[in-house]
Amino acid sequence: MSEKPGVFNGPNSRKTHVAEIIQRAGSDRPILIAGATASGKSALALDLAEMAGGVIVNADAIQVYSDWRILTARPSEEDEAAVPHHLYGHVDGGTAYSTGQWVRDLVPILEGQRPIIVGGTGLNFAALTEGLAEIPPTPPEVRMVANARLAENGPESLLAELDAATVAKIDVQNPARIQRAWEVQATTGRGLAAWHAETPPPRLPLSECVPVLLHADKDWLNARIEKRARIMLESGALDEARANRPTWTENRPSAKAIGAKELMQFLDNQLSEDALLREITVQTRQYAKRQRTWFRGRMENWTQILCP
Repeated sequence: MSEKPGVFNGPNSRKTHVAEIIQRAGSDRPILIAGATASGKSALALDLAEMAGGVIVNADAIQVYSDWRILTARPSEEDEAAVPHHLYGHVDGGTAYSTGQWVRDLVPILEGQRPIIVGGTGLNFAALTEGLAEIPPTPPEVRMVANARLAENGPESLLAELDAATVAKIDVQNPARIQRAWEVQATTGRGLAAWHAETPPPRLPLSECVPVLLHADKDWLNARIEKRARIMLESGALDEARANRPTWTENRPSAKAIGAKELMQFLDNQLSEDALLREITVQTRQYAKRQRTWFRGRMENWTQILCP
């Protein structure tokens, strides 16, 4: 496959790219598929698994949770039945789940059938292919303080206490990343950047796999995001929210799912249906923009497929 972006805009092109990826991967090389939300990653992974064999492994930080299948666009039960899927919905929504735990859960899967690892969480791919510092876990009491401060004063109050080296490395537009950095500093007395400087070798170097990045046109992706939001609401996201209502709190780890808070506001008659759709669409587009920015800065060595 060419190292330059290709074209991924129709059935014939899709088949061509699947064939090219399979040719590069041979019989057993792992395949990594990254891309912004709604860019078609899961469909490509399914095509590859059906044609070349292997298992599909989740690399999305929110799709690990069991309580939001529809809202987080996890693969359908039919897709999961057609091809083995791993690390989807295997974590209770009330349980914190780190990138380090994801890597640890992934390691035994790497030793089995060819993994096709797919998702939009760039940090997971970076940890896998570049290495991950072994940072001690955050004690519950530290997380409680961080949650309370984030809710009361916003991420700026936590960001102001981070060391300059850490601020330069993290996504300062992402409250979850700011909170994580603050928790590490509060727990260990060292900045996140200092821990990263001692990163061990990666579990799966890029040289040992086939890394593919779906590079989506903004207008095309925005239209898909709005369409997917409508489909989610029509296909059961509200029922999913009602099922989650008894255990819902904004501090619940799975509550980071885009649209979860707004679904609860809709159930409480605080948002209209039009406002609900608009909020989910806008927030998802903003998230996709952050993803594209991260990918541009960190995945220049991945094979890019332009879609469409």
